[in-house]
Amino acid sequence: MEGRKRKILEAIILDYIATGEPVGSRTIARRYNLGVSPATIRNEMADLEELGLLEQPHTSAGRVPSDLGYRYYVDCLMERHELSQAEKDYIRSRFEQKLGEIEQVLAEATRLLAEMTNLAAVGLGPYQGRAYIRQVQLFHISYGRALLVVVTSNGLVEHHFFTVPRGVSQFELERLSRFLNKRLQGIMLEDLRTGVLNDIYRDLVAEHRELCSLLIELLERLSKLEKEERIFLEGTLNLFEQPEFRDINKVKGLLSILGQAETLRELFAQGPPAGLTIKIGRENKYQGVSNCSVLTVTYEINGEVIGNVGVLGPTRMDYSRTISVLEYVAQNLSRALEKLCG
Repeated sequence: MEGRKRKILEAIILDYIATGEPVGSRTIARRYNLGVSPATIRNEMADLEELGLLEQPHTSAGRVPSDLGYRYYVDCLMERHELSQAEKDYIRSRFEQKLGEIEQVLAEATRLLAEMTNLAAVGLGPYQGRAYIRQVQLFHISYGRALLVVVTSNGLVEHHFFTVPRGVSQFELERLSRFLNKRLQGIMLEDLRTGVLNDIYRDLVAEHRELCSLLIELLERLSKLEKEERIFLEGTLNLFEQPEFRDINKVKGLLSILGQAETLRELFAQGPPAGLTIKIGRENKYQGVSNCSVLTVTYEINGEVIGNVGVLGPTRMDYSRTISVLEYVAQNLSRALEKLCG
């Protein structure tokens, strides 16, 4: 695309993002000092419309960007927004609070995204199926009571209290801890159901049938976590402050999407295994968000991707600033999780 058309398209998109009003040629000529007349701009706008980059609302003489126009802007025209030092300091400070568990950190990241973008924000919990067992520990709590603690590589801690069968001593619990650590350390959660537990049961059952059965049952519960991902949703009301959602039918469709955990999971988990994903308008497969954009970015622990955070809002959003906020929050989320997990 020639330079003048690119400048006019960028001006229209920036103006529409800022005002929410269809943009006319006189507005562009007056505000953006492109050195051409309104008539020339009008002709270029007609060409951009033929290319599918602009659309004309029925009730206006102005133009608005199409999904394709936004896509061209994001891929070819957009300049990255640089967050201020104050914004960076604020984001870092939110992760320096005392957040003791991985889910608290992710919930804080989701709240922060909604606050700083004024959009809806979603956080997808760690992909448990990619996690492996780091440590297994049995603790004697009181007479007849014990605690099984399993720590996974992505920082989650699963614990289960249970009744100790009669005749099992603290010494035997410690010995079982060492045995379970030796057999389970490094085993992927998704592999717990592939005979690993059966082998453990066979090796232990002769000595402690009742306790062994109980421990295997608890570990089987852990194996079922591989497909469970916690979903955090914040900022839904932010969307209804946008003029795009004054139409009750659009609101109904959007609420339907936001109210379905499985749909949200699919919507925000799509894309490459690592990095930033941007889906604009009808690039999203769900009708309820056909006038929205979904931006997601992965977060990591020690270089391993374990989940996504993202935002959802109207296609008329400040992509440049939103991307900068999203990526910086994800960086600090990753650092906080690495610190938490040691």
